[in-house]
Amino acid sequence: MPLKTSWVTSANSADHPFPLNNLPYGVFSQGDDDPRCGVAIGDMILDLRAAEENGLVVLMEEPLFEAPYWNDLMEQGPAVWTALRNRLTDLLGEGSPAQAALHACMVPQSDAQMHMPIVVSEYTDFYASRNHAFNVGTMFRGPDNALPPNWLHMPIGYNGRASSVVVSGTDIRRPWGQVKSPKHDLPAFQPSRRFDFELEMGAIVGTPSEGPVTVQQADDMIFGYVLLNDWSARDIQGWEYVPLGPFQGKATATSISPWIVTKAALEPFRTDTPPREFALLDHLKDCGPMLYDIDLTVTLTPAGGAAQQISRTNYATMYYSAAQQLAHHASSGCPMTPGDLLGSGTVSGTEPDSRGSMLELSWGGQEPMQIGEATRSFLEDGDRLTLSGAAQGDGYSIGFGRCTGVILPAQPDPFAETKG
Repeated sequence: MPLKTSWVTSANSADHPFPLNNLPYGVFSQGDDDPRCGVAIGDMILDLRAAEENGLVVLMEEPLFEAPYWNDLMEQGPAVWTALRNRLTDLLGEGSPAQAALHACMVPQSDAQMHMPIVVSEYTDFYASRNHAFNVGTMFRGPDNALPPNWLHMPIGYNGRASSVVVSGTDIRRPWGQVKSPKHDLPAFQPSRRFDFELEMGAIVGTPSEGPVTVQQADDMIFGYVLLNDWSARDIQGWEYVPLGPFQGKATATSISPWIVTKAALEPFRTDTPPREFALLDHLKDCGPMLYDIDLTVTLTPAGGAAQQISRTNYATMYYSAAQQLAHHASSGCPMTPGDLLGSGTVSGTEPDSRGSMLELSWGGQEPMQIGEATRSFLEDGDRLTLSGAAQGDGYSIGFGRCTGVILPAQPDPFAETKG
């Protein structure tokens, strides 16, 4: 599919992340105005609340864009999702007769502040990259026992904190937690010294389920995708992990990109999951290409220093797709709801420079990375992490906007007054 041209000329550049082929959804505000739903097109945002009030976008009898989140639209289901996308394509396409009327509904992205695009109902994070799982397992158990016995048979995940999900640009405070003391067997309560990022994709569930669903039904339920950074305190995680898995080490924050790229925009970039070592059980079997060819990069910018790309990989390297993760999640009868967020798990490639976390890039701290004139085993205060992603089409690019966060120093000891 070639580039679709728009009367918003900035959208017609081959390397711009927001062409007419994309039309990602976000929530923005301008000045003192309230946040509202918007659609990115080139370097502009179409204010959907204004467009709906002016009769330019009318999908149902009741307004859909009065609230500053996309949950109301998602709950209407795929037919309404398609109707909105078709209407926006007509309105914003080259030669649109509505161009003059739309000018009053357009806001420069440079003037906008971005907000959370959805109300996150629940958050589940997975562990679906074979390369990442093998790397981490090798560090702790050796290559012969790197993958747990269940890993090649089902997507492994844990329930995270919806309350900790924040939009790109939100500062991240280094957490306190209980860690194993390097000097003796008793633990210590201290700021994390092995704070990390995880490069992930996030799938947003748009329609509900009341029981088990097939992989195809699960794929139909997905509204769109975001970039996702699952911030991780490795020292807290390492002490608490056995026997029930991640808890406080993953509870600090999860950052997502401000723009939701719809599944429809990603259709031209579908690709197959990799060959299976074992046949999957029926509820997880592939029913077609379920992954996407999306290039992903990670950039680290130290405080006062220059930005440096530290990782480059692709979402197509994953072992399990978001649809398979969702189908497995619902297989117990667990209800899924609009606004549920599913983290893919760290996306890591096969090469050392394609690993999606500091844990892997520095091999557990044993091989510190050179960042400018300094080295890094894990993240330092003042570091800015930026995740970027794009699918490359024929003369166009489908981008997500950046997912960024700056590490702030830990707060003073919150329990100092209770000591001694």
